[in-house]
Amino acid sequence: MNIEHFLHNPTTNWMQEEGQYGDIVMSTRIRLARNLTDFRFPRAFSDEEAMQIDKAVSNVLIDADDEEEHFQFSYFSLHDMPALQRKVLVEKHLISPQLADKERVGSVLLSKDESISVMINEEDHIRIQCLQPGLQLAKAYESADQIDRLLEHHLPYAFDDTFGYLTSCPTNTGTGLRASIMMHLPALTMTNQISSLISTMPRLGMVVRGMYGEGTESVGNYYQISNQITLGKSEKDILLDLQSVTEQIIQKETEARTALIEHASIALADRLNRSLGNLLYARILTSEEAANCLSNVRLGIYLGIIQNIPIAVLNECMLYMQPGFLQQHAGTTLQANERDVYRASLLRERLQCNRELKKGHSDEEGEDSYDV
Repeated sequence: MNIEHFLHNPTTNWMQEEGQYGDIVMSTRIRLARNLTDFRFPRAFSDEEAMQIDKAVSNVLIDADDEEEHFQFSYFSLHDMPALQRKVLVEKHLISPQLADKERVGSVLLSKDESISVMINEEDHIRIQCLQPGLQLAKAYESADQIDRLLEHHLPYAFDDTFGYLTSCPTNTGTGLRASIMMHLPALTMTNQISSLISTMPRLGMVVRGMYGEGTESVGNYYQISNQITLGKSEKDILLDLQSVTEQIIQKETEARTALIEHASIALADRLNRSLGNLLYARILTSEEAANCLSNVRLGIYLGIIQNIPIAVLNECMLYMQPGFLQQHAGTTLQANERDVYRASLLRERLQCNRELKKGHSDEEGEDSYDV
């Protein structure tokens, strides 16, 4: 499968589905960090070593296509890939910003439905990433573990009986497991509870990051909650702890949404519908404004305040609004002000078209077809 499939497709199978607690949990991500013996880590290895690692890992996964039908990967080298294409892959969460910025040998293998990506020569020799919609830690880990076992069967991992899997950064040593939950927490943000929540996470062995992981800030009320400890705990315990913390956050967000409806329903409805109006009629939208408006509309849909807009369309719009994806869609490089105009036009078109389609279906079925 060529790279165009992954660059131009605004949706992925895992994004089109809605998993458990889908009104608050966008996705679950499992990432395993692994390195091979007899090679220096990426921070110190040579280009020749990088190429040897790239060939060894990719051959195992590509050859697996013949053995197991569900292992079907497309291989892409990042070294010669244009910067814009790499940016789009980051925006789709298929590769990390670190891999996209590498000037040396790096590559990625992607599954057809984009739920699995294996990054080669990022911070570690191997980064296995699996994505699932909603809260599905066990399922995502099962997929990652399956890939991990396949690679370990063919390749010698750097492993120590005392410390576990050895990694470039000590914070990943041990299990090498980083489990992350992408959460949409607008009510906790609106009620000024989010800062307290974030400050509490380190005491629970968790960390809160932005949409694109380490070093990024929250955009559109989306937060990644992930484990901070990888050494001294089993994979099972890490996943159980994250599951427990996530469920507590879900409860707090649900309570905050209920409180907003009970005590400020008119103001809330006004705010959410104003955001919808901006998306439907604005001629200029910055990425920050678009993200906040889409966040409010998503909240409005799940609260029943806004109707006739499918969640899948909002997921598309979250990709369409990103700078790289915008320019990929436009087929040309756009300056910041040009992107703001094009973003408004594209989101307006997508939302109005799908809103009218959904409204038409509601009319045919005799349902209410208006926005509250």
